[in-house]
Amino acid sequence: MDDAIVKIDPALLALINGAFDKGGLPLPFTKEIFLIETHVAGTSHVPIKDLEPGLTAGDVLVFKREPDNEHDALAIRILDKQGRKLGYVPKEKNEILARLMDAGKLVFGKLVDKHWHEDWLKVEIKVFMREV
Repeated sequence: MDDAIVKIDPALLALINGAFDKGGLPLPFTKEIFLIETHVAGTSHVPIKDLEPGLTAGDVLVFKREPDNEHDALAIRILDKQGRKLGYVPKEKNEILARLMDAGKLVFGKLVDKHWHEDWLKVEIKVFMREV
């Protein structure tokens, strides 16, 4: 799959952060619902050594569905705020998340921790859904 940087709409980041709705109005009663804790799969297939210094606990991670992914029709690509691909939601944990996203729900991640295991960077994340 293409590793090009994906342009992320600033309005989407504002919505994920709970600041504003799609029309730009403040959202005083948004609800962030914790769904699962997992890791980012496939970090060894991206230039993770270049990306790792910019990854910090608490960073918002954008999820992008890839229904045309040749390996998994339920694939969910994980991007940092700059639109750089970090990897994917693990296949064994993506079905419900993909179904929620396909139904129009806003699903996203937050970086919890990262640590190296020799040449592999394990990136641990929490996955949330925002109800607006």
